[in-house]
Amino acid sequence: QVQLVESGGGSVQAGGSLRLSCAASGFTYSRICMAWFRQAPGKEREGVASIDSDSNLDYADSGKGRFTISKDKAKNTLYLQMSNLKPEDTDMYYCAAGNTDVVVAGGRCYSNDYWGQGTQVTVSP
Repeated sequence: QVQLVESGGGSVQAGGSLRLSCAASGFTYSRICMAWFRQAPGKEREGVASIDSDSNLDYADSGKGRFTISKDKAKNTLYLQMSNLKPEDTDMYYCAAGNTDVVVAGGRCYSNDYWGQGTQVTVSP
């Protein structure tokens, strides 16, 4: 059973930093793509950053230059380092994983088949 469990969200002031983590388990195949998404109430979920098993990366424009996606294969953990946070970064952030091991434009995976429960990020002015 695939599980994705996010952690690391919280409340920070503008200009601050947070590191989100996503612990992955239950995958029987190592070549998967993983991504971070964000979603505000009433809005569509949108990609933030994605990484495939060859460490090819893609970032949505919203986080370029401020966010860094990475993974620790030994720990089966995905990270999103967020710096210089802005109030408009306030959202629920979700970890996703896809069986098609390809990143696509907009900080997404070609397929996003599994989802975590999300972690809230709140940035105050």
